[in-house]
Amino acid sequence: MNKQKTLNGSFSLYGKGLHTGLNLTVTFNPAPENYGYKIQRIDLPGEPIIDAVAENVTETTRGTVLSKGDVRVSTVEHALAALFALGIDNCLMQVNGPEFPILDGSAKNYVENIERIGTKEQNSEKDVFVIKSKIEIKDERTGHSIIILPDEKFSLNVLIHYDSDILFNQYATLEDMDDFKSEIASSRTFVFVRELESLLNLGLIKGGDLDNAIVIYEREMPQEKYDQLTDILGVPRMDAKKLGYLNHKPLVWNNEPARHKLLDIIGDLALIGKPLQGRIIATCPGHTINNKFARAMRKVIREHQIQAPIYDPNREPVMDIKRIKELLPHRSPMLLVDKVIELGSNYIVGTKNVTFNETFFQGHFPDEPVMPGVLIVEAMSQCGALLVLNMLDDPTKYSTYFLKIDKIAFHKKVVPGDTMVFKVEQPGALRHGISMMKGYVFVGEKLVAEAQFVGQIIKNKD
Repeated sequence: MNKQKTLNGSFSLYGKGLHTGLNLTVTFNPAPENYGYKIQRIDLPGEPIIDAVAENVTETTRGTVLSKGDVRVSTVEHALAALFALGIDNCLMQVNGPEFPILDGSAKNYVENIERIGTKEQNSEKDVFVIKSKIEIKDERTGHSIIILPDEKFSLNVLIHYDSDILFNQYATLEDMDDFKSEIASSRTFVFVRELESLLNLGLIKGGDLDNAIVIYEREMPQEKYDQLTDILGVPRMDAKKLGYLNHKPLVWNNEPARHKLLDIIGDLALIGKPLQGRIIATCPGHTINNKFARAMRKVIREHQIQAPIYDPNREPVMDIKRIKELLPHRSPMLLVDKVIELGSNYIVGTKNVTFNETFFQGHFPDEPVMPGVLIVEAMSQCGALLVLNMLDDPTKYSTYFLKIDKIAFHKKVVPGDTMVFKVEQPGALRHGISMMKGYVFVGEKLVAEAQFVGQIIKNKD
């Protein structure tokens, strides 16, 4: 598994806010493990901090607004997209106003500065949530939808549709997050001329211009009204009969609007709070449905807070039974781990196939065979012993023994035909031969048992 990452140092970006027109500075700082994304308003008394999570989104009109009480920060999605896409897990963002600077309307400057300052690997593992079944959020009124499907990595497909001859149907895809910089980051936000009047009436886009947004003029309007809008925007007057894109810089890609919608989704999904493994299919996405989806995903993650490891019986084991027998002194009928399928620096995943031929089923119970809970815990601890013994230079000279078992919980019976999958984690370092571990046992996607235990490593007598 990959380790969490943070920034290798701090950097700042300066510019005007899209909606407020204020001159703003945002600074990105390293943060400790499991910190996530947080935003601090350093211009306010007490310098309050807002957790960048989906539940704190309070508005989605032309951008994502995060709030905590009366404190709010808007237009955060481009920065969050850059952090999320480049694998940054922990970051404190400090801003001296109510929104992030719009810069050029894309995530390009954020990406370039993250790469300039560099990243730092941290000790904790990334907590990736693996999608194992279809999840869909749909707005029945608009037909807008976001679906996520199981996949081997995180990828996105986006379709947008507008009632416009200039911008009708567009499609964008990102198969690999490593391509975010070259394929997505430079895509700019966009707006239709017909939307400008209502946005201005709402007190928005005071800092908008032809340098930080793609402006699309696709419905002819009276020359007088067109002149009024261009005057407000501070751009030269143009012929109201000439439709098209109104920009100082040409489009980076023909489908740049669709790519920007994909960028926005990534930024809004960063508010889920952990990386995902799955394929996003979004139809006519926007900040509102993006946030509904992010909130739904956070609820799913809470309901599956302890997620079963992926068990593929076709994969070669990391440790087979021969290697297990070299490390553990147990033998039939007390050797309760068949193979190890995954091994990290501080965790291990093993399996045990439970058959009716297990000797304990003769008496527990003859007419209703149930694996004894004490043996489930024993199997879990044997898996943990393999983890700590594997860390030693000469593990065959040592054995492990229980010192303490705590917080045991059994959630479901284990019966003949089940395959138990163990995941055992050692949160801290091995100290003075003492190991503290947390173990989980799954059958399929169901958590059947969990426990905390302490073991001691003792050198065998010659």
